[in-house]
Amino acid sequence: MLLTGITVFALIFAVIMALLGGLLAFIPGFIAGWIGGLLLVALFLVVASLLVDMEKPQEEDSKFYRTLTHLYVDLVLTLGRVEVRTEGLEKLPSDGRFLLVCNHINDLDSGVILKCFPKSQLVFIGKREIVDMPIVGPVMHKMMCQFINRENDREALKTILKCIQIIKEDKASVVVFPEGYVSMDGRLRHFRSGAFKIAQKSGVPIVVCTVRNTKHVMQDLFALRKTWTQLHLVDVIDAETVKALPTTEIAEKVYEIMISDLGEQYRTDEKSMHPDLQTCIDPVE
Repeated sequence: MLLTGITVFALIFAVIMALLGGLLAFIPGFIAGWIGGLLLVALFLVVASLLVDMEKPQEEDSKFYRTLTHLYVDLVLTLGRVEVRTEGLEKLPSDGRFLLVCNHINDLDSGVILKCFPKSQLVFIGKREIVDMPIVGPVMHKMMCQFINRENDREALKTILKCIQIIKEDKASVVVFPEGYVSMDGRLRHFRSGAFKIAQKSGVPIVVCTVRNTKHVMQDLFALRKTWTQLHLVDVIDAETVKALPTTEIAEKVYEIMISDLGEQYRTDEKSMHPDLQTCIDPVE
């Protein structure tokens, strides 16, 4: 939608330039109008993010900032020539909240998930460092996203409890990347089981998804190629099963579901691998 608006703005600007300077001014006018429209759209987002008070707790989802986020995610993916193929979305629970879990191979994973589930109010759990990021931090704050301190168990527990509250109060569904970090080599590292307490304590199902190929977006863009990414909704673990199992078993169950979709070449033998210690191996996509 934003891209259409920018194009219309550029056409109007080009017509005005052609009327003032002749037909030869149409194409330069269109290019200048398109770039100008893109800059205006970017400026609007910057201003909107600067208006956010990060010190004020966000207890309700902001429809304005959520709509804004979806519009800009679509724009970024379109400009980045990212095409998303989906599978299994019909398995998504038709009513009630849920915990969505997914592997994590690139910062664009969140955008792909938002694009694939536009009607779901999704609250992401992100790393604490996002708070200080320009634009991204304030916008995520307005969407009630929760920032977790991965190095402090007590602070991490507070984030988990807040997510449980959000679901119980029917404010949103929650998305978590249970690996805890972006996987540098693309392999699926074993999960932090505490994240699954969100589903267990709030009594909701777990929606298990996988993403592929998002880590190649930048190199494909520089090579002037489209990137074909994939999001699979592999399975849904019902709330009764989640409640009956300990979180460690839930974590192993979800891990095996993801591996069944990604393939055995994505399995990681080590139980804990800090990303700085991973060997960068590029598995077959």
